[in-house]
Amino acid sequence: LRSFHPPQTQQFTLVWNFIGELLVPVAPFDQKSGCEAWTVAFAPNGSYFAWSQGHRIVKLIPWAKCLKNFSVGHGGEGTNASSPQRLSRQNSDGGQTIPGVAEPREHTIDCGDIVWGLAFGSSVPEKHSRCVNIEWHRFKFGQDQLLLATGLNNGRIKIWDVYTGKLLLNLMDHTDVVRDLTFAPDGSLMLVSASRDKTLRVWDLKDDGNMVKVLRRHQNWVYCSAFSPDSSILCSVGAGKTVFLWNMDNYTFIRKLEGHHNDVVSCEFSPDGALLATASYDTRVIVWDHQKATILLELGHLFPPPSPIFAGGANDRWVRSVSFCRDVCHIASVADDKLVRFWSIEERAPQAIASLSNSLCCAFSAEGNVLAVGTRDGSVHFWECPRSVASLQHICRMALRRVMTTQQVEALAIPTLLHDYLTYRVM
Repeated sequence: LRSFHPPQTQQFTLVWNFIGELLVPVAPFDQKSGCEAWTVAFAPNGSYFAWSQGHRIVKLIPWAKCLKNFSVGHGGEGTNASSPQRLSRQNSDGGQTIPGVAEPREHTIDCGDIVWGLAFGSSVPEKHSRCVNIEWHRFKFGQDQLLLATGLNNGRIKIWDVYTGKLLLNLMDHTDVVRDLTFAPDGSLMLVSASRDKTLRVWDLKDDGNMVKVLRRHQNWVYCSAFSPDSSILCSVGAGKTVFLWNMDNYTFIRKLEGHHNDVVSCEFSPDGALLATASYDTRVIVWDHQKATILLELGHLFPPPSPIFAGGANDRWVRSVSFCRDVCHIASVADDKLVRFWSIEERAPQAIASLSNSLCCAFSAEGNVLAVGTRDGSVHFWECPRSVASLQHICRMALRRVMTTQQVEALAIPTLLHDYLTYRVM
């Protein structure tokens, strides 16, 4: 990261186009279960988009079909920002995949309870189950397997086959709401669940959903967890000011990161693994060098920044969610001040701002140029950003960080100027 000097005035240099929204059905569902879209997710291969549209329902939609309906291609061609598409998902066919037909099908899934967490998981056959004592398993996940995990209000986790919409597994061990789910990115189908029962639980879906470990260190609700891109580190955050890091090779605690003044509710690693972003009710997103437990950048949602006492309470600027763009240079955040912000990691001020009154969560698409934001009324709004071209410096840093930690970079016998050029430590 270069030196951080906030500009005198906000210069919104990126053009983020609002391209459309998905609306909830008008059909009468169980009103007791609520209508909030607590989570949105994109399949890692870009094939599907899923969101919890409230009333126990999860919608699975082929992402290419969404883009086509929005008249937006992967390169942004055909975008008409002045007339975004409003699509209602009331009449889903819910059909199964037809053999020999490549186009994926849309599904409507009734999970039976409020859905808080969603996560896609894809299988790599070479990644075997960590259970070495059992040679036979009920499920044989192939190369093209794509699963959806849903975390429910009753503490259960249901695993679905994305292509057919069929229920595969029902995992029961949490004693309270499963607030968040995340799969290891390496194709091992290791799943981590974060719950209000103050625990994180690790499940091996290649061992038919066997629970292999319970991670205990949180003193209150756990809101969110995220894997590093190489699946070696897990970050977890919750009702408290502390960010926890775990070694997922041996399921041990690594360290805690301290700097927030209120509950930390969202976390995500950058796609190159060098940075960690955390969002908090203290009105800030913090970007960390998690290897050195240092703060690199603070993205404030209230100016001037609130005092720790004000930030620690109800302040109408609670940040709800944060997501890294795939170019690693940009971050999106949603907050209770009715704004969606798009940031560059080079600056303290947002590069663009969009108005949305009731946002709860956000996630970037697999290709990285579309942001989805879920709302309290169950709808999802989409923005498209121009594809950015990474600088040579950034490409070098990404390549280096994929094979070395901060400490290893610092140990290299290279000139100081080159060292500063290739790392994120320049302040």
